[in-house]
Amino acid sequence: MRSTHKTLSGHVKVRATFAAIAGAVALVMTGLASADDSAQPVRPVHRFLEISVSPDGAFVASVEGDAPASGGPPQVRDLVIRRVATGAASTVVVPCGRVPECWPASPIWAPDGAHVTFALRKPGSHARSVYSVAADGSALTRLLAFEGTITALSYGPGGRLAMLAIENANKEVGATQAGAPVAGDMDEAPREQRIAILEGDTVHWASPPDLFVYEYDWQPDGKGFIATAAPGDGDNNWWHARLYDFRVDAAAGRILYSPADIRQQITAPRLSPDGTTVAFIAGIMSDFGSTGGDIYTVPLAGGPATNITPEMRASARALAWGCDGHLHAELLAVDRTQIVDFGDGRHAAAGTILWSGSESLSGRDAGVSQACPSQVTATAHESFTVPPEIQVGAIGRWHDLTTSNAGMTMPLRAQSLSWKSDGFDVQGWLLLPEHRKGTLPMVTRVHGGPAAAAQPVFAGPGLTRTLLERGYALFLPNPRGSFGQGERFTAANVRDLGHGDLRDILSGVDAAMKLAPIDGERLGITGGSYGGFMTMWAVTQTNRFKAGVAAAGISDWQSYYGENGIDAWMLPYFGASVYDDPAVYARSSPITFIRNVHTPVFAYVGERDIECPASQTREFWHALKALGVPTSSVIYPGEGHGLREPAHIEDADHRTLAWFERYLQ
Repeated sequence: MRSTHKTLSGHVKVRATFAAIAGAVALVMTGLASADDSAQPVRPVHRFLEISVSPDGAFVASVEGDAPASGGPPQVRDLVIRRVATGAASTVVVPCGRVPECWPASPIWAPDGAHVTFALRKPGSHARSVYSVAADGSALTRLLAFEGTITALSYGPGGRLAMLAIENANKEVGATQAGAPVAGDMDEAPREQRIAILEGDTVHWASPPDLFVYEYDWQPDGKGFIATAAPGDGDNNWWHARLYDFRVDAAAGRILYSPADIRQQITAPRLSPDGTTVAFIAGIMSDFGSTGGDIYTVPLAGGPATNITPEMRASARALAWGCDGHLHAELLAVDRTQIVDFGDGRHAAAGTILWSGSESLSGRDAGVSQACPSQVTATAHESFTVPPEIQVGAIGRWHDLTTSNAGMTMPLRAQSLSWKSDGFDVQGWLLLPEHRKGTLPMVTRVHGGPAAAAQPVFAGPGLTRTLLERGYALFLPNPRGSFGQGERFTAANVRDLGHGDLRDILSGVDAAMKLAPIDGERLGITGGSYGGFMTMWAVTQTNRFKAGVAAAGISDWQSYYGENGIDAWMLPYFGASVYDDPAVYARSSPITFIRNVHTPVFAYVGERDIECPASQTREFWHALKALGVPTSSVIYPGEGHGLREPAHIEDADHRTLAWFERYLQ
């Protein structure tokens, strides 16, 4: 779920100062301290956020850092350059130092492999600079100082450097980021993100001023780009994006593809090395950046688009053209990640699987970062039990380049679980604690989206580990609406949110109870965003769950439609606006059935969440209070969609644990 710069959440009063919150947490922590005195401190997980391999395959540059003890994103991030042959590493010393928000990002190698170029955020601002640094970590040089955001650096033919930039940005890019304060003219023209080319120490705008560009790729002649873009507010209008052909200095772009179905979003445009064929992913998607769908190609010269993966029982997550000119895709196929070769990409084909595994990969080029002409690839891989490390080598023949998380383990046994529901084959993950006997309480954790999926990731310290160490089983379902089983499955919750998907989840709980000694009287449910909605919804439909924790939930789809800034995502799922068909929104609203709730629910949200405004959490909390159902709620100051401040994450985790301990143990 995405949003715009405008939100009513800026008007929501914060219920408590953080000092008061911290005091309450201290009491919670004191009460829990004796629950497991044998627990040992766990070192933080070292996270690899971005990876780029040099054209000759000799070096790998990465943005990385230690995650806080809370398990959130790294607050201090380094740009590290490693020599592939030896693993020797150089950490680039940046001007603003190793402090929060002094963040290098978007590292890209120059075509000759002599240096890395990257963007650097100025702490406490939305300003960026662009720097280059030699492969040995020396000769740091500032190329550009810019008052605004910069992302997606890319070298094109002739060594020209392009980027996506928003001049005078008033927030970070993306609807999950904290919204700008709400004040002034609500109809003020939005700040558009445009393609820019660095010329000397200034930028030359290379896309029209009235379009927000989401993703782009150079054309081989260096005189144009292909891109996905839409006019207006960029946080909201991605659901209407079209595929464009931009020529540098042209007043407007040429539309290559425009979805005819409102339930089709497009992303990941990639142009073949010979400049003839544009590949992209299309399908129903609830968030920009949470990608899944079929693979389409269209001639750059113009003509009809071809779905080259019709009826595929998988979801394409990322695309890249290989060094050999073949189209590669990263797929999620039920419970496995795959890298598949689709040849020239011009005809429908099953493709050739190059690699398949029950783990997660991270790289900008279809799950990897690839080096041409060397054909060396680099990726960060992890699973439920294997911590992240960078690997290098040919696809499927990788070896570890790093040992940053060596020796780290998770106290669990992971199992992929399959079950039937309403004729669908549904999949999920069951995580069982090690060395526990007797019946277990179980918490069902529903992913966000709804178009997303629970995949194998290494949790490290934080709530997941704590729950497992305290003897909880965790169930991570991928109900209809999730990625991994093709477009029919992903679209199966359209105009039915909370109904068929909840039946899938409840059937999955039954399947988990048949497989493991789960105590049916000690079941909990939690999730964030769509998972927060599903938590609020589930307790209105069933009493099976004895406790719920809803993060950034949605309690009333009718009021939500006018409160959030991302109403464009709702039309594909509800089929009409709330003003044209209010009944379909009421049918899936927890508030409609609020008198059915008997389950205690703790709910929390960010003050500046512009995807799922804080007013939705407040409405749910207010209703439960009025009805006498045990409840608690926290609105975290300054936060957007998903908590980022370590102290806030730790606070929410402790409150969540205390809630489940109180009602499930």
